[in-house]
Amino acid sequence: MQISEPVSSTRERDLCTKKPMTKQRKFPPGWDEERVRRVIEHYTSQSEDEAVAEDEAALDSSLATVMNVPKELVPEIRELIARRKKGS
Repeated sequence: MQISEPVSSTRERDLCTKKPMTKQRKFPPGWDEERVRRVIEHYTSQSEDEAVAEDEAALDSSLATVMNVPKELVPEIRELIARRKKGS
């Protein structure tokens, strides 16, 4: 029986390689390949304690909230947020 490497570590290794991306990628406005690599490096090099602290700090933000909603409402909520952003 062959034991394979966990998906997360394989994926992290693949994402963090320094090879240039061969395919032309589309990035959101303000993003480029270098920014994506920095974000990947940030999260893959974080300790578990650092990740928990970052998550807790995000939950304490006064700018946003996290809540459970029924899945069937998610599309409507996304539309509402998109309309609000357009109106800003």
